Amino acid sequence: MFGAGRLAPNRSRAASDCRRLRDARKVARRTCRSARLKFFENSMNDNLISVATPSVEIYTDGGCEPNPGPGGYGVVLLHPKKRAEASGGFRLTTNNRMEIYAAIKGLDLLKQSCKVTLYSDSQYLVDAIMKGWAAKWKKNGWWLNNKERAKNIDLWEKLLPLCETHLVEFRWLKGHAGDRENERCDQLSMIALRQPNLPADDGYENKPETEGVRPAMQEGEPCRKCSTPVIKRKGKLKPGRAFYYEYHMFCPKCQTLYHIEGAKRFVEQPPSLF
Repeated sequence: MFGAGRLAPNRSRAASDCRRLRDARKVARRTCRSARLKFFENSMNDNLISVATPSVEIYTDGGCEPNPGPGGYGVVLLHPKKRAEASGGFRLTTNNRMEIYAAIKGLDLLKQSCKVTLYSDSQYLVDAIMKGWAAKWKKNGWWLNNKERAKNIDLWEKLLPLCETHLVEFRWLKGHAGDRENERCDQLSMIALRQPNLPADDGYENKPETEGVRPAMQEGEPCRKCSTPVIKRKGKLKPGRAFYYEYHMFCPKCQTLYHIEGAKRFVEQPPSLF
């Protein structure tokens, strides 16, 4: 009733299905082994990074009497196996400069790349780093707007690279609120600023001119919003306007328009009838 010719194709298909199933199982086993190995390697790398990178806490403070006036800074570095302190002062400086200088001094004392939690009671310092203000000022050539430059540029130029060398998190804490290490930093800074024959803070006493007008943007410079190179576009005279811009700079990505004062042209108005 059932001939041999009908059984052979069924047996062939069954054998083929078994081979495909075995091959699929082999692939699955290799994939699982590869995934387990990759997970193990990643875990090992994470453990090596955590072991190789020391964690350090740094407390900083700075101040002046009066402001501006003689100033000092204090630093406390904490590691499970070590504690260190540092301080210093200048004959004429500002509160903000001493706050920034204390952070620079603390990070500069580290002899290898570290994971750092830096505590400061200066909201100016903490926000400038954690909110990206200082990085943005640098990106804009240290200009806040067309007529005002950022302050303490020399110190930010020292602090930003240190924040790239180390993995730093700045945390604000309230000053004079009973924190032991913050109080110690305050003591160190006050002792330092009262020392005789303090050195000059060259970045403050011989600071470069910060006033003036921001140089006009040139074609090809990065857009101040999205960093795309700007292009030069011809301006248009609008009816009824007393002036127009012969050209301006334009960002093709974010559509920002930059007026160039040097390209401003005034239109001669017809004489009044009365």
